[in-house]
Amino acid sequence: MGKGKEDDPSLDPFEISFLPEFREGRGPREPFVNEHGVVIGDHEYESPESPLNQWSTDTDPAVMAGEEWVHPYKDIGFQTVENRDYFERGIAPRAGIFMHQDKDSAYRAGEPVSSSEDATKKQPE
Repeated sequence: MGKGKEDDPSLDPFEISFLPEFREGRGPREPFVNEHGVVIGDHEYESPESPLNQWSTDTDPAVMAGEEWVHPYKDIGFQTVENRDYFERGIAPRAGIFMHQDKDSAYRAGEPVSSSEDATKKQPE
């Protein structure tokens, strides 16, 4: 088992001690600027360039999806127990733990929307 972040003062407060197999090809350790001009990995979550600070009913939420919004080493999501077990200890997550046994979230997935349903709902303001 590798050293935990509490044992390694060289790690950033948001970093975990990735096993060697998860370090190769991850990307930059230092902060970077994504295609929207937002610095990722500097712990400054307020940025005038961020779509969050320019949000309107015309903003497509997909603009904030994708790898360009996640730092390969310094993402807050790495701090969860499941991610630390996986990336620091190599313990794969258990299947099904985030599923609702009595809910089918894929109900009617892929079916065409009938004319009686409003397929052009706008985002709430």
